[in-house]
Amino acid sequence: MKKLIYLSTIAIVAVTSYAFKAGSDLQKTYKVDPAKSKSVWIGTKVTGTHTGNINLSGGTLKYDGKVITGGTIEFDLNSITCTDLTDKAYNDKLIGHLKADDFFGVAKFPTAKFEISKVVPKTGENYDVTGKLTIKGITQEITFPAVIKASAVTIVTVAKITVNRTKFDIKYGSASFVDGLGDKAISDDFVLEVNVVAVPEK
Repeated sequence: MKKLIYLSTIAIVAVTSYAFKAGSDLQKTYKVDPAKSKSVWIGTKVTGTHTGNINLSGGTLKYDGKVITGGTIEFDLNSITCTDLTDKAYNDKLIGHLKADDFFGVAKFPTAKFEISKVVPKTGENYDVTGKLTIKGITQEITFPAVIKASAVTIVTVAKITVNRTKFDIKYGSASFVDGLGDKAISDDFVLEVNVVAVPEK
């Protein structure tokens, strides 16, 4: 009887180990390709809108053959550009201000990072993505809808993410914290339109 129990235990352990290994084998790491990826920022104020680009500096995505299970995406804040201002002096002034401590404090915090916590399937290629966004050393949880197209050779993720900048101690020009700004007020929210391309890690 003891021998039978012993053999049964070995069999269960063996099957469990195999199943775990099989599941682990399905988990693949995809590396973000910064050259093929793109991130556009959109900021609004009472008197208008500014837009520009932020390069992705790297990251990885974990994929189990059905859904993304985790990963990180990194943004190079030193790469911030403005694409709507044709006057070079004004353009340089705006970028300089965005990199200053009033906004992203790039000298001290050169990168921003999004860490995926959960991806929930909806319909077709539509998902809800939840994770932790870190800007200026401050981390906040956010959730946003995304379209994810995954295959054995590539993962393409397209999303429009609304970020409340004041939650990351970026309060310059915010009517929520400063009275009497009038038409100089800047929206608390800015938008990131991201198109992330990732390929299997070699």
